[in-house]
Amino acid sequence: MLSSSTMVWLRSFDAAARHANFTHAAAELCVTQGAVSQQVKQLEAALHRPLFVRNGRTLALTPAGERLYAVVNDAFRSIDATLAQLRRTLDPQVVVLSCSPSFAMGWLTPRLGSFFREHPEIDLKVHGEFQGLDRARLLHASIDAAVRFDLGNYGDLEARKFLDEWLLPVASPSFVAAHPELRDPSDLRPEWLLHDTSPWDGADEFEEWEFWLEQADVHLPDLFLGHQFNLSQLAQAAAVAGQGVAMGRAALVLDDLIAGRLVDLFGMRMASKASYFFVTPIETNATVALIEHWLQVEAQAFLKARTKFMQR
Repeated sequence: MLSSSTMVWLRSFDAAARHANFTHAAAELCVTQGAVSQQVKQLEAALHRPLFVRNGRTLALTPAGERLYAVVNDAFRSIDATLAQLRRTLDPQVVVLSCSPSFAMGWLTPRLGSFFREHPEIDLKVHGEFQGLDRARLLHASIDAAVRFDLGNYGDLEARKFLDEWLLPVASPSFVAAHPELRDPSDLRPEWLLHDTSPWDGADEFEEWEFWLEQADVHLPDLFLGHQFNLSQLAQAAAVAGQGVAMGRAALVLDDLIAGRLVDLFGMRMASKASYFFVTPIETNATVALIEHWLQVEAQAFLKARTKFMQR
């Protein structure tokens, strides 16, 4: 029964059942929507029963489909996990780390030199990525661990916080000089604001500014009038260039503050709802644990520098 054709049909069925959509399943499998639909039809013909109820663009599993999906999905997850473990066994010193792009560029990369000097035997590959994470994605993409700035809610993964975050409005010295009226949070204007509209997966587009303004007891309408970016690092760069006021994350702006490229406008720092998490499958290896330990050590050193700056 489990011929090569059947395996192809089952893979298409599994993807279609997970997405409840042939088009999304096709995108995952890098084939056409028609190919996925045809492969599912061939599987249904072989089983002499329907597996989906087709309702326009959406799909719903029939009772037979639900029964088959429970077995097929579990089987493919087990196969993927075993393949990933075998790859790690063959080359345990290669580690793929998925990292939020702004944190990778602004905090992690400047510190990687010390890691490579301390551990030349480890081939650490850093991939800047936005995507949300679950166990299936880590296994499918052969990702060993990830760093994410978010709320740490991961159902089937381990997520351990290694660094908290504080929010503070920042601007360039030239912007401050050009706007002498900007003395208090109530003096802010919505058109001056620079937004990271996707601070973490699931966050509202003005999440960080709205949170900080609420904590500062300031009502500022029409936040959409500000300039919008999809990376905190881009909003920060716009602030350095004198284009407005960005909501700085201390981990990303501290060096610019110390160097004088940015100014902490009000000295009002608010603890962010989100933090930096080290995310892994529940089962991992000693090399990944070593990387996590290095991150924790670097985070402690950064916290000392941050505390020193904030106490000035």
